[in-house]
Formats: sequence, C-alpha cells, structure tokens
Amino acid sequence: MRGPFETLAEAQELLDAGRPFHAHEVFEDAWKSGPEEERALWRGLAQLAVGLTHAARGNATGGARLLRRGAGAIDEAGARYGIDVPGLVRWASELAEDTEQGVEVDPAACAPRLVAAADG
Repeated sequence: MRGPFETLAEAQELLDAGRPFHAHEVFEDAWKSGPEEERALWRGLAQLAVGLTHAARGNATGGARLLRRGAGAIDEAGARYGIDVPGLVRWASELAEDTEQGVEVDPAACAPRLVAAADG
C-alpha cells in the first residue's frame, strides 16, 4: 500500500505523462484502502483524473460533470498533504468550461499540479 505522499507523486507522474486514467486508479486505491476520514479527498481526486480522461476522449458532458463533482468533493474535504485544493478547483472549473465549449483536450498538456509549489 502506498502512503499519501507516494500516491500523490505516482499520480502526478502519470498525469504529466498524459495517463490520467492510470492516475485515477492510483487515487482509487488510496480512496478504497485509506482511512475513512480521507476517502472523500481521494475519491474527489480520482473523479478529477477520470474527468480529464473523459474530456480527452471527447466526452464533453461526462468529463465536465466529473471535473465539477471532483472539484466539489476535494473542496469540501479540505487540503491535506500539501494538495493545492484551490488550484485544482480552479483548474477543474476552467477545463470543464473549455470541454463544454468543444476545446480539444490533450491530457499531458493540461495536467494539473496536485501539490502547490513551495515558495522560496
């Protein structure tokens, strides 16, 4: 079982490589095997990743719906482990709008940053 920081690092690598569905599976593992109080956060991140997958495959309605649902879930769950919740919510909202407007989505080019960059 991966710890939370390993989960985030592995998922980020997969997102950066344009493999959001595989990132979804990493998040799903954390969601299903992690502590109860963190499940909403990991489920929300999984929804963001699978929303990106649907958007990239041309499913605008499903992609936008999952992106918004995931953003709402992580916003409600709150930040842990340095996860950039405000940044991810903004990213998901913008991508959902673009997807609905027919903008073609390249998952590697629009991969989100999961953890806020450290200042300094």
